[in-house]
Amino acid sequence: MIYTQEVEHMCPVAQGVHHGAAPIPEEGKWIQAKEVKDISGLTHGVGWCAPQQGACKLTLNIKEGVIQEALVETIGCSGMTHSAAMAAEILPGLTVLEALNTDLVCDAINTAMRELFLQIVYGRSQSAFSDDGLPVGAGLEDLGKGLRSQVGTMYGTLKKGPRYLEMAEGYVTGIALDADNQVIGYEFVSLGKMTDFIKKGDDPNTAYEKAKGKYGRVDEAVKIIDPRTDKEIEK
Repeated sequence: MIYTQEVEHMCPVAQGVHHGAAPIPEEGKWIQAKEVKDISGLTHGVGWCAPQQGACKLTLNIKEGVIQEALVETIGCSGMTHSAAMAAEILPGLTVLEALNTDLVCDAINTAMRELFLQIVYGRSQSAFSDDGLPVGAGLEDLGKGLRSQVGTMYGTLKKGPRYLEMAEGYVTGIALDADNQVIGYEFVSLGKMTDFIKKGDDPNTAYEKAKGKYGRVDEAVKIIDPRTDKEIEK
């Protein structure tokens, strides 16, 4: 270590008492984090790319500084899905510090990693007060039984009003309108359930019918329209 002449000629003055780092909550314990291996927890981070045309939600389960589990969810950019596939291979096995300084292919994923790092090293994790944290595999709970990301896609114009396209329940096939043309419900098909029915042997038409559902006052609708084509659907 090199010191300047000014420092070399200074007389020593004791620093006094130092109590160490402030403890942060981690998996049901208060930890004075001094090294990467002191960091544990499961948490989420959200990132965006420079042109802000796409976003990423990143979920990591970290044990003793090492990423054991990664869930990468992306929206708004087709190329980002391929970047997410690479990031899911890259992240497990890295320390949080390595992951912060690793190119995760996509700006949005890198930004999500930065935001998540800030949360976890300050003790703001989802498992901060859970004894021994959450088991590896807990990241999948955000996806539900069908292991599909929950996506909401809505579109609206001042001239023609709203169009519901995708809800958490699934792909919206029809929006129900009352006499004033206000939305009072919607019909949907769960693409995840439909695919599972087909995998179990159902023909596509049967699987489609079994995966259909509705929400709201659909039965009271004056008419139901396809939100993508505006074609009226028979009730």
